[in-house]
Amino acid sequence: MEIRPRYCECDPMSVVHHTVYPIWFEMGRTELLRASGSTYADLEARGILLAVTRLDVRYRKPAKYDELLVLETTLRDVGHVKIEHSYRLCRGDEELVIGETTLACIDRDGRVQPLPANWSGAPIAAG
Repeated sequence: MEIRPRYCECDPMSVVHHTVYPIWFEMGRTELLRASGSTYADLEARGILLAVTRLDVRYRKPAKYDELLVLETTLRDVGHVKIEHSYRLCRGDEELVIGETTLACIDRDGRVQPLPANWSGAPIAAG
């Protein structure tokens, strides 16, 4: 997905603040889910919640205000109760930030639950 950093996402030197990248990762997961034909709202209506249990971000080069960036979000693994994604944010051919997340499937009470059987190996993502 294409991203253009907004003024409010940057520090006074026009550099994207480090806290913004995980938000963009969530946007990538949400759009990946949408591309698979579902939405996070659909999951929540079924009582399926996905909580981030691990976040890893590696900052290689700064992104700046109003640059055209591309975020690649990849589904790496779907397990019994977890989903793993990787991320790559680029400016042209230049890699700026990479990251990974693990999401756990939980119920509304916060208890871990198995992912629905039809998700195994399917392109699933969520925020």
